[in-house]
Amino acid sequence: VQLQASGGGLVQAGGSLRLSCTTSGRAISAYAMGWFRQAPGKEREFVAAITRAGTRSAHGNSVKGRFTISRDNAKNMVYLQMNSLSPEDSAIYYCAARNTVTGVYYTEKHEYNDWGQGTKVTVSS
Repeated sequence: VQLQASGGGLVQAGGSLRLSCTTSGRAISAYAMGWFRQAPGKEREFVAAITRAGTRSAHGNSVKGRFTISRDNAKNMVYLQMNSLSPEDSAIYYCAARNTVTGVYYTEKHEYNDWGQGTKVTVSS
């Protein structure tokens, strides 16, 4: 499946952004979804994950309480709402998908089969 992430941009510290991810080729409802990010010179880091129906989710420790993953399968979209942004959140954000059974999410990048091209988030101080 092809993934398209969008919504990145430049924001001041303390601000908010909402990232979106959609699929083409197959409905997003067939996939557990995740968001990861990668800053220059750093490993790709888990941000958030959600089950196919959106009934369960998980967030990385560095974003817990500030970021929220959600999905709207009717609109074929997954979102990452990012609040209280800091310069440390600056990175390229990637959405990822794994075709799987219901009720499961994944937090490791090697568990995902398909990746979007990424959307860049820059937080200025």
